[in-house]
Amino acid sequence: MKHVKIAAGLAFADYGRIGEQVAEATAAGVDYIHADACDMFDMPDCQLMGGPQVIKGIRPFTTLPIECHAYIQSCDFNFVDEVAAAGANMLILPAEYHMGAPLVYLLNRARKRGLKFGLTLCCFTPLCFVEEAVYELERIHLVVHGVGDAYWGFRETQIPMVERARELIDKKNPACELCVDGGILPENVSKLIAAGADVVESSRPIFKNHQGITEGVRAMRQALDAAAERLGR
Repeated sequence: MKHVKIAAGLAFADYGRIGEQVAEATAAGVDYIHADACDMFDMPDCQLMGGPQVIKGIRPFTTLPIECHAYIQSCDFNFVDEVAAAGANMLILPAEYHMGAPLVYLLNRARKRGLKFGLTLCCFTPLCFVEEAVYELERIHLVVHGVGDAYWGFRETQIPMVERARELIDKKNPACELCVDGGILPENVSKLIAAGADVVESSRPIFKNHQGITEGVRAMRQALDAAAERLGR
């Protein structure tokens, strides 16, 4: 049975107890710690969230890989260096802002600093943005959440895109992970697993679960395993 990984997203963690909460999520069985970082532009509802300081702060609380998912319009070598020095294992940048020759330099810098590298396709960004870069990536990260009143559910229109991303990865770089992120609950995740996701980013269902973090992880793990078993993966 395929092991679909859980990336515990810190967007809904309690930053006053973030080390403690990362430790609990780790003990509960997540696979990655997913640290979101935002600038003043890309996510105006979460401005200046996360970054190297947070990663450095949580590093002693987990032995798991930490991925820095940076929703940022610009990036330089200094940021890459700080993310690596803080203890992250992967840097994920938005494909919309980081394409062409500048992306090559950032990717090479990440490699020199021991970081894996991924690209995000945010809402409404087409898959074609990563058709060439996929050869060099460890992660294609699809943001699938809804819009408006449906924000906390994923968009059904994203399922064909997940399927196409799965085909792209299998054809060009099978070692690359396919992650889905946004509006995903234990109750609705099975369609995304059927479409081919390897990793599910989960924040609210884990860190805002009314029965606690451990129960949030258990519920998501149970849903992922049930979906994989049902699909014969």
